Amino acid sequence: MFFRFGAVLVFVVVLAAAWVLGGWVGYRQVEQESLVESFRYRQLVANELNRYLPIPELMAEHPLLATALSAPDNMDVILQANEEMQRMATIVGGSDVYLMDMSGLTIAANNYKQAGSFVGRNFSFRPYFFEAIERGGSAIYFALGSTSGVRGLYFSHPVRDEQGQVLGVVAVKVLVDELESQWVRPSLRREAEMLVLDTAGVSFLSSQPRWLFRDFTGSDSPAPGEASRRRYPERDLEPVQLDYLDKPWGLSGQSGTVRVRENGGGHEYLSVRTPLPRMDWTLQIMVSTQSVIWIRLGFVLAGMALYFGVLLTWLYMRERYRREAELALRGQQLELNVAERTADLERSNQMLVEEIQQREQAQTDLRETQQELIQAAKLAVLGQMSAGLNHEMSQPLTAIQTYARNSRRFLQKGAGDMVDANLAEIVLLCDKMAELTRQFKVFARKSEGPPSIVDLRPAVDASLKIIAAQKSSGNIDIQWQRPVQPVWCHGDQIRIEQVLVNLLANAVHAVEGCAQPAITIDVVGHKGYWLCRVRDNGGGLPANTEQLFEPFYTTKPVKQGLGLGLSISRQIVDALGGRLSGRNRSDGVGNGAEFEFTLKKRDTPV
Repeated sequence: MFFRFGAVLVFVVVLAAAWVLGGWVGYRQVEQESLVESFRYRQLVANELNRYLPIPELMAEHPLLATALSAPDNMDVILQANEEMQRMATIVGGSDVYLMDMSGLTIAANNYKQAGSFVGRNFSFRPYFFEAIERGGSAIYFALGSTSGVRGLYFSHPVRDEQGQVLGVVAVKVLVDELESQWVRPSLRREAEMLVLDTAGVSFLSSQPRWLFRDFTGSDSPAPGEASRRRYPERDLEPVQLDYLDKPWGLSGQSGTVRVRENGGGHEYLSVRTPLPRMDWTLQIMVSTQSVIWIRLGFVLAGMALYFGVLLTWLYMRERYRREAELALRGQQLELNVAERTADLERSNQMLVEEIQQREQAQTDLRETQQELIQAAKLAVLGQMSAGLNHEMSQPLTAIQTYARNSRRFLQKGAGDMVDANLAEIVLLCDKMAELTRQFKVFARKSEGPPSIVDLRPAVDASLKIIAAQKSSGNIDIQWQRPVQPVWCHGDQIRIEQVLVNLLANAVHAVEGCAQPAITIDVVGHKGYWLCRVRDNGGGLPANTEQLFEPFYTTKPVKQGLGLGLSISRQIVDALGGRLSGRNRSDGVGNGAEFEFTLKKRDTPV
């Protein structure tokens, strides 16, 4: 119960603080924008006054004006003065320029040809006339034109003769419509208005036409006096119903809030008053406070979000601490269980380590067995070729024996040339037997080291020499389409020779009994790999070609093999990163089989 009451109390305090803070921020923001606009418009008015203030003084120095005032009855001089007034009005961009004598009577004006000309009118009652006479210098005044009824700024200056005696006053009227048109609202999102008030509190410039020539003093006293009536002739000068409200917290001294009552309703504004330069004018910027309400609502929503965020965080942390305490208790119980299970796991791990060691030893033994099996397959191939090797070796030996006996006879007869020729033949036969023996020794040797960059062509050459030693290959047309350029691939010379010898030996057995036995070997380059094909024109393969690569599967008699050649060959090619496959020929040549294996291409070794 206490928790709920405290939560509601804190919630109310947060909302109140957010409402007050939002009002302070909102009013300060509106005031800052109003002050910026006040400064901008104040500078605008100051620039306009500084622009026209020295003009009457410059006009007063024109000698024609003093001449006209000294001889007002000279029509030629007055006509020249009128024409000069026209030129001056055109140059300075003023509405009216006119010349008055010491009595305030206008003797020359730029509008002398117009129906409402100032010529002959007396303006001695205007402050810009008598202040210029009294001060002996420039004067500024604002009023409605008594003749035109148009608002304007009046700039005047006394005209003197050569001795410095005041002869009259020259005046320039400038329209103020431009000052009013240059007012720009502070923001499109806010309702903002501009007023320029005279010393009596009457507005003579306004962004709202309905507020023009209205009394903004806010008092219940009668309308402004005779001076204002003469300044704004034929205007009602009706007071605006204003209620000055309490100043919000945080505003400066020149700001306040007012309520304008119109058409049975009211609208609240933030009013900022700023004095304008050189004149007893006051610039009043009135910005609607409607935006303050939205800012306050935004702060209230933010305060609510902050409150509920903190509340939910506190509830979450409290629940978290409760659960952490509960978990700590469960953790103690788990530690006991973990200790028991740890002992079991250690025993299981020890058994697993022993099993892993046994498996590693088994894999090592398996690799060694595979190597021995590969070597045994080599020796089996050599055993199958032993008859052919015997045939290949017996012929050179018989020839050597014949050449040796003949050489003895030729030596007894003294035929040295014939002896030398026989010895040369013997040397060639010995070299041939040595090369054949070397090929068999290399083939029978175990492979050493990892695969490297090798040329595929020498491996094919060596395999052909070994196959050529068989007696059964004597009448076979073996076509080796040897590439001109090196065929660099990823492999091992001895392992590739073993694959080729197995494939060639199978091809030799396949063409036995053919009328025209033929075997073709070619190497084709593809993107990223080399393709080596061994084709024959024998009886072909059975339908299930993949079964040929299973260990101990063979279609040959027992004397010709155990069915391990293709299985070992595929293992060798797979280990080198290639692929070995076999199928019946589909090139249209006839029956027969073709085996092909791929090896990765490698760059030329440096």
